[in-house]
Amino acid sequence: MIRAGYRQVRHVLRRGKSSCSDASMRVLGIESSCDDTAAAVVTGDGRILSETNRHQYSVHEAHGGIVPGLAADQHLRNIPEVVRDTLAHANLTIHDIDAIAVTRGPGMPGGLTVGLAAAKTLACVHNKPLIGVHHMEAHALMARMTHTVNFPFVCLLASGGHTLTVAVHGVNEHTLIGSTRDDSVGEAFDKVARELNIPWINAQHGGGPGAALEALALEGDAARFAMPVPMDKTDSARSPDFSFSGLKTHVRRLREAAGFNIQDRQDRADVAAAFQTTAVRHLAKKTALAIVRARDILGTQPQTLVVSGGVACNQAVRAGLEELAMQHKMALVCPPPQLCTDNGVMIAWAGIERLRCGLLDPYSIDFIQRWPLDQLKHMRDRSE
Repeated sequence: MIRAGYRQVRHVLRRGKSSCSDASMRVLGIESSCDDTAAAVVTGDGRILSETNRHQYSVHEAHGGIVPGLAADQHLRNIPEVVRDTLAHANLTIHDIDAIAVTRGPGMPGGLTVGLAAAKTLACVHNKPLIGVHHMEAHALMARMTHTVNFPFVCLLASGGHTLTVAVHGVNEHTLIGSTRDDSVGEAFDKVARELNIPWINAQHGGGPGAALEALALEGDAARFAMPVPMDKTDSARSPDFSFSGLKTHVRRLREAAGFNIQDRQDRADVAAAFQTTAVRHLAKKTALAIVRARDILGTQPQTLVVSGGVACNQAVRAGLEELAMQHKMALVCPPPQLCTDNGVMIAWAGIERLRCGLLDPYSIDFIQRWPLDQLKHMRDRSE
């Protein structure tokens, strides 16, 4: 089956311009790893022909976070119409699609299963190449669609489920530098928003509890509440790893000790601003250590720092990392905010990048709930 797939790839890449940079190539991407049911059609030259995204904010807000079972049920309901609408908005049928890319992991098993079943069935029935995409590689490669970013580069991936720094050698090859020892930065933002009773933002792009905390922090005075920068002691200061559980716990204890009035909007805004400022400082310090280590790993000075994932939408995070990049004489590249959160475009684009490298998958692939990014290359080596 894989051998047949490679014949399909050669046909796709030779069609029209007879080049692996074929601009007319069209890939359907499907994303369902968390609480967004999304799909998009993207071309080889990075044009977004259409995209659809069904959020689930109203389903999960009452529970204070994402409920996996409810998320899977919503994916099951949404995915047929999401795929149908995406093709219709592009004025295409499945026969016009050259390949199908789908999130294989990491993520919630229920959601991943729904997306994979849809993609595998479409690909098999219509004899299309199938590309199983690593969710975090898709975030890392997204900047290459929107900007000119050459390999190698350093990437900070910051989202609701992950916080890690990697040296990106190329498609399918990444070296992990630092990762969170407990909560992700996005998870910490979400939980602190809940501690502060901040209503979620229900928006097509950039919604949820983390975005709501960022909006409230704009009204606050970060200097009013002193918060400890995580892993700033001698024994952990040199580690490139992250930790956000202590910072989150500090806010909870501050509330429990009545250190601020939870009913007062200004108090809540000041706490939100202090938390966000401290979180950004921690992200910047650990990313600085990752940049230094990346020089040794790559054997060269990386020219670009890519920041992607849902937390990259946060303007305070972008500002803090822009300053860091300037200090290291690097370009900071962040995808547009609407392409930082989970979306079908990033899956389709990662599919294009992998398709150009001949990295296909059989129709029998299954989801991978926990999937370290640096294992991608080793998995491919074992399968060949």
